[in-house]
Amino acid sequence: MTYCVGLCLKDGLVFLSDTRTNAGVDQIGTFRKMSLFQKDKDRLFTLMSAGNLAITQAVKEILLQGQLLNGKNLWNVENTHDAAVVVGDAIKQVYERDHKALEKAGIDFNCNLIFGGQVKGERPRLFNIYSAGNFIEATPETCYFQIGESKYGKPILDRVISFDTPLNLATKCALISMDSTLNSNISVGLPLDLLVYEKNSLQASKFVTMDESNPYFQMIHELWGEKLRAAFNSIAEPSWSGAAPSKSIATPAKKMGAIPIHRAGKAVKKVASPTKTASRVIPKKTMARKAKG
Repeated sequence: MTYCVGLCLKDGLVFLSDTRTNAGVDQIGTFRKMSLFQKDKDRLFTLMSAGNLAITQAVKEILLQGQLLNGKNLWNVENTHDAAVVVGDAIKQVYERDHKALEKAGIDFNCNLIFGGQVKGERPRLFNIYSAGNFIEATPETCYFQIGESKYGKPILDRVISFDTPLNLATKCALISMDSTLNSNISVGLPLDLLVYEKNSLQASKFVTMDESNPYFQMIHELWGEKLRAAFNSIAEPSWSGAAPSKSIATPAKKMGAIPIHRAGKAVKKVASPTKTASRVIPKKTMARKAKG
């Protein structure tokens, strides 16, 4: 499996991905899910992938080769939106080539990508591209995307991240999001690839691969767990007596009453079954006469 998160902020972009792929607890592989595309100081794009590894690698290879798709590739497009269209077209090409064979093998065409970057003269942009090749773009209101095992790392992002979040704070938040995922899901694992892109730099100056020996990630892992436990213990326990209003858990809801409790009624008397009518015994002689008659 996978966990990747991309953030599009006022000051730039943050990309973070794990490297674990596995088909079971005894078959674990390590493959990079982040790819960088740079052309001089004219453009920089980052691609992160989740889904079927053979499909995502085929898409990446088409992009790396610079194959023209409707006359365009990542090296000649005029903006990042058109670059996202090129990525979508690459997915469609792989689908046309492979989907029938995948269907025969009972395998879904599963591909989900985060793609973003900047072309000189425009703002940084971020896209979530789906298996059909279509996509959506991040906005100031919805400024991050996740793919893969997203549920464990989402709460911290929702509470902290906004479009105005500084890049360093966003980097810390993304790493905590990843640590929460690593802690809860064995299918996501180290090393991690992290790129912090500063707006208008058009280069990957802050790029690092992190494993368990990275001192900052070690600190995040240890301190986040401690702070969570401390925060948990600092919250008052519920009061059922109502003595402390701020801690009272027994205050009823305003819009809905309590759940009714259905209690057992009085025992129902059993109705006696009707008495069976005794059958009349016919003497053998009478039966014999009837038989003759």
